[in-house]
Amino acid sequence: MDRTQTFGFILIITILFAWMWMTAPQPQKTTVQQNTKTENSQVSEKLTVSTAHITPPTSTLFTQNATGKERSVIIETDNYKVEISNHAGTFKSLELKKFKTWGKKNNVQLINDTLGGDFDLRFMAKDGKEVSTKDLYFVFNRDVEKYYSLRGDEEKIVELSLQTETGKITKSLIFRNDKYTIDVNVSIENPNTFISNYEYQLEWSNGLRYTELNSIAESQSTAAHAFTGGELVTVDAEAQGESKNINPSGKTNWVATHNKYFAVSIISKDNNTNGCYISGDHQAAKDFGSVEKYSIALKLPISSSISTISKNTLYVGPMDISELKKAEENLGKIVNLGWSWIRPLSEYIFIPLFNILQLLSSNFGIVIIIFTIIIKVALFPLTRSSLKSMKKMKALQPILSELKEKYKSDPSQLNVQTMKVYREYGVNPAGGCLPLLLQMPILYGLYALFNNSIELRQSSFFWWINDLSVPDIIISLPFRIPLLGLEQISGLALMMAIAMFVQQRMTIQDPQQKAMVYIMPPMMFLLFNFFPAGLNLYYLVYNLLSLGEQVYYTKLTKPIELQKVERKKKAPSFFEKLMQRAQEQSDKQRKKK
Repeated sequence: MDRTQTFGFILIITILFAWMWMTAPQPQKTTVQQNTKTENSQVSEKLTVSTAHITPPTSTLFTQNATGKERSVIIETDNYKVEISNHAGTFKSLELKKFKTWGKKNNVQLINDTLGGDFDLRFMAKDGKEVSTKDLYFVFNRDVEKYYSLRGDEEKIVELSLQTETGKITKSLIFRNDKYTIDVNVSIENPNTFISNYEYQLEWSNGLRYTELNSIAESQSTAAHAFTGGELVTVDAEAQGESKNINPSGKTNWVATHNKYFAVSIISKDNNTNGCYISGDHQAAKDFGSVEKYSIALKLPISSSISTISKNTLYVGPMDISELKKAEENLGKIVNLGWSWIRPLSEYIFIPLFNILQLLSSNFGIVIIIFTIIIKVALFPLTRSSLKSMKKMKALQPILSELKEKYKSDPSQLNVQTMKVYREYGVNPAGGCLPLLLQMPILYGLYALFNNSIELRQSSFFWWINDLSVPDIIISLPFRIPLLGLEQISGLALMMAIAMFVQQRMTIQDPQQKAMVYIMPPMMFLLFNFFPAGLNLYYLVYNLLSLGEQVYYTKLTKPIELQKVERKKKAPSFFEKLMQRAQEQSDKQRKKK
């Protein structure tokens, strides 16, 4: 979780607790991320990413492969359309057919056409110079056509090779119609004649092309990962101008990098690796934007002097947990679902529940509304208990007011007597906090889910809400408000603030706290104005349901008649002991005077 999310969540907790405290019955007197719009084609043109760890092939080993005529082959499946070039033996373009750009006109293209989407080999030659195949011309091993279209369970193998005087490198790419994975087998003949250190790297450079309108928001969700030594390691250059890299040794199952909604991962199928390498940086881009790019590599051992082969899988596709797990069980961990103790809530409850509800409606906004009702019903027993506790508190106000008048010069004794009254009538003064506490992990779990869920991307609801994964903008200001960073108005955030205003008008009766009616709703609006529309829709519906509950219990039910509770005598609680000690200290001080 990045700093913005952490700050936002802490602010949510603070504001909601303040709101709960201020809206409790009183004694009666008888941020954010900036929404910088940076078109990603412009970002690509202006950004220069550091690739210092990749040097040109200065060795004379592949002199005959340094020049050549470019040829390419296009493979089209149900999921993607990819163009493979013999120049570097890599992908020239890769389009995902089921996903559109933020303008919804073209398919998402993940290869950075300016920086290049290099999927190469790198190693140290016998002459001590580094070789990268990104600038070399491969040869297609078989007669290939310019275009192949796969259907059903069809597959296509494309082989490219580099020949030296003493050895040969062959890269086999196996495409299958129904998968986002591409098998990548690398075989090297007589490796000991031209490769030193008994090792080479299979790498993906320059990350993935950005696909969303807001480059600031996309950078906050961009990172690189490795599953090494049985643990997930994350590399995230959060601050602009920051660079990071790791170079661990030992068994590494996979490396991956992703932007907000799409990922690429190199997975070792035989788990025979020497480690990995990840490097990346975070740079400013045009129009106050930013972009992060990462290069990832698996270190593969050379186990034989005659011939060696490594079997790997390349995943290039959506940040969909189910698809990621199909490629490799632990790969789903790269999806940010919040803190580790909240993640199971999203992964094993929210996501399966949303998948079931999607069978009822293809409109994800309706799915969110149904989901909210289910959550509200699940929390109803606790909410009901909370509302009853609030009514009891209101009924106790005359008694508590008398105590305040009686012990106005002795605060410690007032606290002791107040707790005694609560105990006698079976009232829990903190009863209204429990539903709010239970709502907190749900709220943050949904924040992380809605902010990163590929299912919400470009999912419309109705009218102006055409993308539940971003703020629903109804007004764009011609200027930016300093400090607040406000330059647009979210319709759902505004409606939520209005609902909160109405609820507080109904609840707050103390004249000294009337100002909170006009303070809290604007504060909540400023916070939620930058949140995804899906989260705001959830919280708006939840608040409306809570408002309905409150109206019912305060207006349509009979007042609670106070009755003293008969309790068995038991040892005082820890809190009661503290109050007794405070009273004893107060009595001692008065005697000294």
